[in-house]
Amino acid sequence: MQFIDTHSHIYADQFNEDRGAMIQRAFDENVGKIYMPNIDSGSIEGMMALENQYAGKCFSMMGLHPCSVKEDFEKELALVKEWLDKREFCAVGEIGIDLYWDKTFFEEQKIAFRTQIKWAKELKRPIVIHARESLNEILDIVEEEKDENLSGIFHCFTGDASHASRIQDLDGFLVGIGGVVTFKKSGENVREVLKTLDLERMVLETDAPYLSPAPNRGKRNESSNIPIIARKLAEIKGVEVEKIAEVTTLNAEKLFSPFV
Repeated sequence: MQFIDTHSHIYADQFNEDRGAMIQRAFDENVGKIYMPNIDSGSIEGMMALENQYAGKCFSMMGLHPCSVKEDFEKELALVKEWLDKREFCAVGEIGIDLYWDKTFFEEQKIAFRTQIKWAKELKRPIVIHARESLNEILDIVEEEKDENLSGIFHCFTGDASHASRIQDLDGFLVGIGGVVTFKKSGENVREVLKTLDLERMVLETDAPYLSPAPNRGKRNESSNIPIIARKLAEIKGVEVEKIAEVTTLNAEKLFSPFV
């Protein structure tokens, strides 16, 4: 039984003291591959170093996170484009819109999102979408931009039934299922929505070091927690955890493997 963590920031400073042991714990829990979304210019070096150290197991994406879209976002975007032109990446991400922390740069976030979607389509690479308090805005843009070259993941899915329906109508798009699905109260609505969403449209993720699943909520998250999420999803879907591992791994491989 093998798992894939499709979204983990294992290069983050929170892992500086025990990064190697943390990654080994993930491998010991049958998490065979870890996909790393980029944040901005400050995360590239550490991310690339891990990809080199764990070749064939850890894979880099390239993109500009919406929370890093500030006054200098065009400079940051230029660096993303430079890297996309320089070498292959499995995806363009983590990109999107975040209206939870700060709406100051909402218009700039939309520009950055559309620009990176355009690059992804040109490269025929999937996108990994950050959509916090912005699923309606994100879906409006993705539906407008959708063509045969656009696919990807709605990372950390916390939407309602209408959002799930719109995503199911987008051929080639998956939802990332993480620790939120284990939360007693805030995860209740998500669990109900997932009962109606096709398993073939789901992948597993941690978003480590954030959103650690229960019973570890509030602690640092890591990729070794993927089996906890898988067991909860198995309970929701009424299937064995082996089925969750099989289908979500296949879904991730179909999306990413042509580019790694």
